[in-house]
Amino acid sequence: MKLASKVALITGAGSGMGRAGALLFAVEGAKVAVADIDQRAAELTARDIEAAGGKAIALGADVSKKEDAQAMVATTIAKLGVPDIVYNNAGIEGESAFLAQMSEEAFDRVIAVNLRGVWLGMKYALPHMAAKGRGSIINTASIAGMVAMRGAAAYCAAKAGVIALTRVAALEYGRYNIRVNCICPGTIDTPMMRRVHGGKVPPQALGPSVAVLGRAAEPEEIAKMALFLASDDASFATGAPFVVDGGWTAV
Repeated sequence: MKLASKVALITGAGSGMGRAGALLFAVEGAKVAVADIDQRAAELTARDIEAAGGKAIALGADVSKKEDAQAMVATTIAKLGVPDIVYNNAGIEGESAFLAQMSEEAFDRVIAVNLRGVWLGMKYALPHMAAKGRGSIINTASIAGMVAMRGAAAYCAAKAGVIALTRVAALEYGRYNIRVNCICPGTIDTPMMRRVHGGKVPPQALGPSVAVLGRAAEPEEIAKMALFLASDDASFATGAPFVVDGGWTAV
């Protein structure tokens, strides 16, 4: 098993990519702290892990709030141990509107969850990981942090910020044997993506990648990239955005 005896804290793990990552990490031997703003969803993921013979705890947390971020790290340490892996995955889609029509409240909320939440997750976990002398942090960015998308100013800005935060953290904490990388997914068939598009993922949601692989990814395909980055297989990978987009940015 690639993550035997490791402790993983995963945010946004009640559904979509986070849930897929939590289930896969548990299969690979990790004890998993399942964090989500939806406490019930977190409990369901943790219950599924335990039913399959793994070890998990469920945590309700709004990653944009300092107190919640501190508490999820502290509870993980108290119940499972210092995290070897922190997967800052929680995110929201936010309001779709052209830049000048977007409300200030909508802009601020997307930045708070998708960027500040990643920063807080690293801020409160890194000192403990540094004291332990090892670790892997995985942040969920997006190809939206690399290319422009109409109606997604806040989302694009936040995800570009995640890529930058990832690089800075890698530079600052490499001396402690901590690797920090981010995943830049393209179109993934998740509850959030279906919500954005009214219940299904239409061809236009694939963007340029419709001409390459011609489909959306399953959450499990992103989980496999996260597993690679969490494991010793990625021992020399740090400070990098790993693009998993079905060819979107190649076109």
